[in-house]
Amino acid sequence: MTGDARLAFTRDYQKRIPFVSHLKILTETLGEGTARLSLPIEPHLTNSIGTVHGGVIMSLLDVALCTAARTLHPDSLGVITIDMSTSFIGGGSGARLLAEARVLKNGRSMIFVDGEAKNEDGSLVAKAIATVRVRLKDR
Repeated sequence: MTGDARLAFTRDYQKRIPFVSHLKILTETLGEGTARLSLPIEPHLTNSIGTVHGGVIMSLLDVALCTAARTLHPDSLGVITIDMSTSFIGGGSGARLLAEARVLKNGRSMIFVDGEAKNEDGSLVAKAIATVRVRLKDR
């Protein structure tokens, strides 16, 4: 599958996930074991101090990490997060939040991934590391 076809497949796949559509998460770029996603920062996604709510940041990171993992398993049913640890470093603000994710180690059924969420100005918002499981098709 070409890069453009893989990006189209991923965007179409994510449209079938109601929560991803609700957050308006967009896959910007894909590579072999990498993904860059964005999310528009809207007022209803903020917390009491006006920055992006931590749950929104974690959701964006979760989708980015799984998307990066899925690039290495395009024939699978999908991937499921088993464990994710997130450290919050700064506040999310501006027009968009960006997440970049990469596969650290790829296995047949388990994949280790990490990623970062940043503001558009490049300031770091959060870092995450996760283990995801590949859902293989029934044979």
